[in-house]
Amino acid sequence: MEALLISIGIVALAEIGDKTQLLTLVLAARYRKPWPIVAGIFVATLINHGVAGALGAWLTSVIGPSAMRWVLGLSFLAMAAWMLIPDKLDDDTGTSRRIGGVFLSTAVLFFFVEIGDKTQIATVALAARFDSLIAVVLGTTIGMMLANAPVAFFGEAIAKRLPVRLVHKVAAAVFAALGIGVLVTG
Repeated sequence: MEALLISIGIVALAEIGDKTQLLTLVLAARYRKPWPIVAGIFVATLINHGVAGALGAWLTSVIGPSAMRWVLGLSFLAMAAWMLIPDKLDDDTGTSRRIGGVFLSTAVLFFFVEIGDKTQIATVALAARFDSLIAVVLGTTIGMMLANAPVAFFGEAIAKRLPVRLVHKVAAAVFAALGIGVLVTG
């Protein structure tokens, strides 16, 4: 249960103002069809985070516990620092090109934009930290949906009201606490 709840919280916080959330805003404004956008985000996230979680679990089996402790601790601290750097969506997101319908366009774009993103790397680290791969992937997917589904439905009205800087500071503090906790307690 701990893995699930921490995964939900970390990814939901990390996703606020993230480039994938900005992509959701762009897709919502362009297509104005929230249900296929949300479905595309769900499928892309589940696949992307499933692979990321499997990588994290594999790393745990390959790297010894002492080395893994340092890798995880330093990774969480790096994520804390990264959270303080604002994301921006690149000018060419591909939203001008339609790949199939709204669902397929969203799924493909979201999948590729999520590669190497904070939340994907967090999923790798969380899967390496916790024993339950399913709980981590389920949690990170739920966290992603909690942050992005409202944007698909209510778009800019929500984006303007969120205290993005404060949310990023809170997420950075959570990542830092996890990093310090892993380094100190193992």
